[in-house]
Amino acid sequence: MQTKMRRVSVLAFALLVAACGGGSSGGGGPGGNSNASGSNSPTIKVLSNRADLINGGDALVEVDPPSGTAASALRVSLNGQDISAQFAASGGGQYMALVSGLTVGSNTLSAQAPGLAVSSVTIVNHPQGGPVFAGPQIQPWTCQQGAVDAQCNQAPVYTWMYKSSDPLKRGLQPYDPAKPAIDVARTTTDQGVAVPFIVRVETGYQDRDQYQIAVLFQPKQAWTALKPQQQFNHKLVIDHGASCGAQYETGTAPSTTSYQPLGLGGLAIGADSAVYALGAGFAVMSTALDNSGHDCNLAVQAESLIMAKEHLIESYGTLRYTIGQGCSGGSLAQQWIANAYPGVYQGILPTCSFPDAVSSAVQVAEYHMLIGYFGRLSAAQQLLWTEEKRSAVEGAASTINAVVSDKGFFYALVPTSLCGGVSSQQLYNPTTNPGGVRCSVVDYDINIFGPRPPGVWTAPEKQIGHGFGGLAADNVGVQYGLQALQKQQITPAEFVDLNANIGGLDVDMNHITQRLVADEPALANAYRSGSINETNNLDRTAIIDCRGPNPCLAHDSYRAFAVRARLDREHGSHANQLIWEGPSVIVGDADCNLNSLAAMDRWLAAIEADTGTATLAQKVVNDKPADLSDACWDGNGNKLSSQLCGPAVVPVYGTPRMVAGEDVATDISKCTLKPLDRSDNYGPAAFTDAQWTQLQGIFPDGVCDFTQPGVQQQATIAWQTYQDGTGAVIYGGQAMPAAPANSGGGWASPAFGVFAQ
Repeated sequence: MQTKMRRVSVLAFALLVAACGGGSSGGGGPGGNSNASGSNSPTIKVLSNRADLINGGDALVEVDPPSGTAASALRVSLNGQDISAQFAASGGGQYMALVSGLTVGSNTLSAQAPGLAVSSVTIVNHPQGGPVFAGPQIQPWTCQQGAVDAQCNQAPVYTWMYKSSDPLKRGLQPYDPAKPAIDVARTTTDQGVAVPFIVRVETGYQDRDQYQIAVLFQPKQAWTALKPQQQFNHKLVIDHGASCGAQYETGTAPSTTSYQPLGLGGLAIGADSAVYALGAGFAVMSTALDNSGHDCNLAVQAESLIMAKEHLIESYGTLRYTIGQGCSGGSLAQQWIANAYPGVYQGILPTCSFPDAVSSAVQVAEYHMLIGYFGRLSAAQQLLWTEEKRSAVEGAASTINAVVSDKGFFYALVPTSLCGGVSSQQLYNPTTNPGGVRCSVVDYDINIFGPRPPGVWTAPEKQIGHGFGGLAADNVGVQYGLQALQKQQITPAEFVDLNANIGGLDVDMNHITQRLVADEPALANAYRSGSINETNNLDRTAIIDCRGPNPCLAHDSYRAFAVRARLDREHGSHANQLIWEGPSVIVGDADCNLNSLAAMDRWLAAIEADTGTATLAQKVVNDKPADLSDACWDGNGNKLSSQLCGPAVVPVYGTPRMVAGEDVATDISKCTLKPLDRSDNYGPAAFTDAQWTQLQGIFPDGVCDFTQPGVQQQATIAWQTYQDGTGAVIYGGQAMPAAPANSGGGWASPAFGVFAQ
C-alpha cells in the first residue's frame, strides 16, 4: 500500500545473555545496585532502555565488579574492541559509561575481571531516525529544513529561558547566557537545592520528528548522565498535545516550558504546571509524535516516547519515575500508551479525558451518521424531529455537541481531507488518484489495523492491488434511539424510520444505505493493540483525571467514567484512578493541573519507597496517600470535599450507542447479536404489524445484545512490535519477548519494576 513503504531495519529481539553473571531482572533507579550476589563475574546493566530497543548508537551502561574486585580492574569490550577507558565512577559511585559506537543491529558488550569468567550482553541498536518497533514508516514524509538526511536527523540546538523576579513578567522569559539578565529569580527544588531559575531547552530530532527536553541548568557547570547537576531531582514530566489526526511531515514538539489546559474559547487557564515542575527540579519532555493531532498512532507515539526517554537518560541521568500530563488528545495518548506499553509512565494526569481513539471515533462517526439522517429528511419531517428528540437519540444535552464533534473530529477519518505534508496532487481521489495518500488516521495506522481483505475491496483498491486500512467500527444491529423510544421521547414510527435510513459509511467515509460492517482482522487488532483501550494493564499506573462539565464542546464528561467502568470490569476495582471534578468547563478546576501534579508526585514517591514484595498494581493502591481520593473543587484551586461533585456540577450525558443500550464503558465496537424479539422492552407504545415487519427487514440477523462481550473483544497485549527481524511489517503486531534481564533500570526506581511481565 502506498502510505506505508517497507523499510528494512534490524529488529532482532535478542535475549540478554549473561555467561555466568547473576542479578535481578528488575530495574535500578538512581544509585543502582552493586554486585552483592557473590558472583565470580561482573554484572552488566543496560540502564537507558531495554537492551533490545536501544537507538542512536549509544547506551548508558553500568558494570558491577564481583565482590572483592576493584572496578578499575575490569576490562570492558564492545564487539571485541576494548572500551574500558569509557567507564568511570558516577556521582553515586557506580562504574558507568555512555557506551558509544554501537552499530545498527546486534552488538556484544563484554566485561571481565582478571582471572574470572566473562559476562556478556547483547545490545540491539536501531537507527536514530527509527523505526524501533512501530513498523515500516509512512511515506511520503517531509522533513524539517536543516535535516541532514531523509530520516530527518539534525544536531540538537539549545536555547535558554529564565523566570523573572518581576511579578509582571509572567511565564518564562528568553535568556542569553552571554548577557545574563539581572532579574533572574531563584528557586528551591523539592530536594532543597537552591539555584537561579534558568532553564535550558534542548530541541532535537528522533524517529523523523522533533523532541524537546527542558531542565533547570546552570550555564557555567557541566552536566553528564554520570554526574548530573545537583538540582536535577531525577523525575520526569511529559507534556502532550491535543486532538487526533495524521500528518506526513515533521512537526513541533509541545511546549516544555509552559503547560496549561485549554479552557472555554481556547484560553489557557490556571497555574502553569510545567513551570512548577521545572522549578522543583523535574525534567520536562515532549515529542511531536506524542501530539495526537499530529500523530494519532499508538505504536508510533509509544516508540517516540521510548526513544526520547532513552536519550534523556543517556544525556541527563537515570530516572526515579515519569508523569504524563495532557488534555483531550493528550489524555488519549497517556491512557492508551500506559495500557499498551506499561512502564512508559508511572503516573498520568489526563484532563478533558479520552480513553482511546477508536471507541471515541465510533461516537463521532455515529454523530456524523445521525446528522446525515436528519439532513436528508424532508422539511416537514425535520420540523417533527425537534431539538429535544434529536438530543434524546444522541444522548447529549444538546445537538450542538454532535455538530461540534462532527466538525472537530470527523475529518480525521476522511481520506480525502488534505493533511500536513501532502499536496493536493498527492492526495487520494477514488477516481483520479486511487493510489494517492489517504489522509485518514485509519490508513496512517495501517500497521496496527492491517489492510482490508480482498473480499471487500472497492474499485480503487482493486485498481491499485491492495486494501486500504481496515475499519474497526461497526453498527450492525444497533437500535438507535432505543432508550428514547422506551421513555416515549420518540414514537415507534420515528424509531423505525431512523433505523431504516441511518445506514452506514464506506471505506471513504461516504454515506451508504447499508450498515457499516467492521473489517477483519482490523477489529481484533484494534483490541489487541490497545487502540481500543481495555485497561487490562492500566492498573499498574496511578491516575488522577481532572474533569469538568462539557457544555457541548465534544469533550464529554462520561469518558472519565468510561475508563473507570473498564477498570472495574477488568480488575474489580478502580482504586488506581481518581477523578477530580469542578465547575470550570472541561478541566474542572483552574489549578487542577498543578494540584494533581503535586499529588501524583507524593503518590509515586510513596510507591518508590515501598520495598515490599507486593505487585506493582497492589503498591499503586496500597501506597496511595490517605488524603488522596475522588474530590470536588471550586474551580479556583480550593478543595470542597473528598468526593465527586455530582451531576449538579458535572452532569454525565451519554452517546448514541449508550442510548441504544451499551453501558458507560463504551468499548464494544461490534456487538454480539440476539434475535429481534417483540416481547423485549420497547416501552409502552406498541409497534404496528407493518412497523414490526419493517424492523425484521432492518435487522435480519438480530439486534445488539450489550449484556454480552463484543465481537472479537479481547485484552490489550502489552509491548507489541509491528516489525520483524528484517524490518518487514507485522500487521496487527505481536508481543515482544520478555525484556532482557538487567536492562531498563534507569527508567524508574526498583519498586516500579518497569519491564516486569
